[in-house]
This record gives sequence, structure tokens and C-alpha cells, in this order.
Amino acid sequence: MSNKKKKKLTPVQQQYHSFSKAREPQRPVLLNVVRAFLAGGTICLLGQFIQDFFLWNFNFTEKTAGDPTVAVLILLSVILTASGVYDHIAQWSGAGTAVPVTGFANSIASAAIEHRSEGFVLGVGASMFQLAGSVIVFGVFAAFVVALIKTTLALLGGS
Repeated sequence: MSNKKKKKLTPVQQQYHSFSKAREPQRPVLLNVVRAFLAGGTICLLGQFIQDFFLWNFNFTEKTAGDPTVAVLILLSVILTASGVYDHIAQWSGAGTAVPVTGFANSIASAAIEHRSEGFVLGVGASMFQLAGSVIVFGVFAAFVVALIKTTLALLGGS
């Protein structure tokens, strides 16, 4: 709390605040950072192995191997979410599983699984896009702005 808010508290409230602050467990920040790094790094390493698999076995280029690699990572994430494994990994690692594309797939799949009892349209479809809707809208808007800037610069540079 800031000093201004502490001044407004009664002495008993200040005493209770100090009491509760002293007994609050310390968060293992360094351990959490290491776990997040290990989980996120493992997901990225798995993605690299999958990309290399597409490069070596299907003669893809690095540019063309990216899309199937992301698709396989999303599929694995959805399978692990449906089986309940991804949640355990996410609890252990914290933000490490939320950052890559697999975290986004997990959040969409878990919302769909959670609301499946409400039906496919109002349950699965609507709940799944409550989270994804904002990401899609801002992604499309950002792409539009970037394309507008690029087109404007190309028109100005070309004339």
C-alpha cells in the first residue's frame, strides 16, 4: 500500500496490515523464472525438432516448414489440454506455457471443453471465441494498420 493509504487506516488496521504482511509467504521468483524458461524453452525446442522433421523428410524450405510446424504444435496442445496434461504442465511452469502458440491453443481448447455441455453453437463456439475474439480482432486491426502504412510508404516512394 502507498503511504497515503496507510495514513488513512486506523491504528488497528495498520497493525493488522503489518501482521498479515509479515506472515505472507514469500514467492519463489527465481524458481518461477527458471520453470517458465524451461517449459517455454522445451516447447520451442520441440517446435524446432518438428520443423527439422519437415525440413529433412519432406524437403520443405524453412519458410514453408513453419505452417505445418505451428499446426502440429497446436494439435499437440489441444490433445494435451483434452487429456488434462497441459494444465499440470502450466501449473508447474506458470507463464512458460502461456507465451508460445500452444498457450493460446490451450486457452481456446479449455474454454471449448469447459462449455461443451451448453451445446456446440452457444457453448463450444461462443465460449471458445470469447477469449480468441479479442486476439483475432486486434490482430486483424494491426495487420490492416501495417498494410495501410506499407501501402502509403510504397505510394509515396514510388511517385
